[in-house]
Amino acid sequence: MDNTEKLKADYENKKPKIQERLNQFHKFFNEPYSWFYRNGELVLLPVETKDDYRIFEELAFCIFTANTSAEMGAKAVDAVRNVLISGTANDMTRRLEGIYRFNNVRPAHIIHTRTYLKNSLNFRLKNKTKSFKDKNELRNFFALNKDIKGLGYKEASHFLRNIGFKGYAILDKHIINSLHEFGILKTNEKLKNNKEYLEVEQKFIYFSKEIGIDMDELDLLLWSRKNGRILK
Repeated sequence: MDNTEKLKADYENKKPKIQERLNQFHKFFNEPYSWFYRNGELVLLPVETKDDYRIFEELAFCIFTANTSAEMGAKAVDAVRNVLISGTANDMTRRLEGIYRFNNVRPAHIIHTRTYLKNSLNFRLKNKTKSFKDKNELRNFFALNKDIKGLGYKEASHFLRNIGFKGYAILDKHIINSLHEFGILKTNEKLKNNKEYLEVEQKFIYFSKEIGIDMDELDLLLWSRKNGRILK
């Protein structure tokens, strides 16, 4: 069995859990639920939080997760959840001590982004995401906006995938290494710029079509093969 056949076999084993996770992302956007890190697992639990605030939690999660891990990002959100909307950067920094290693820089990013969203959108984050007709323009709003701190194409793709939008490749080190191992990329070096990101994303899309696995499912599959788990 070659590597591609092994990948397809792994997909068949993990398919129910992968599809369940993707359904949870859709559920998160449309119903009053938030993610919590409990006993080493990410769980979706009902909450009474406003939709825009819940979605901002996910934006904060993706800011926290950059250059760390999903577990670290989830723990950080749990730690600062009750000050995300109205607390100060210092409030967040104090709560993150001993939990999160970028406990000064990332709260500053979140506060800057929160202020921008309040001033420019009246914090109507859900309506803003639904207002775009073009999925690339939607991602560009988050990835290229100088007032949304801590996001690039990878983190913006991560955020949009996690709130139920499909068709974005999240090209982190696990995915890049996998594409290199399958011969899709000549190197597993870190992507240098946005142009390179979009070029590799097209190769990822082509690979998903070639092996017959939906690209959103393929992302979680490849990530789980490196990380050992299906998280978010």
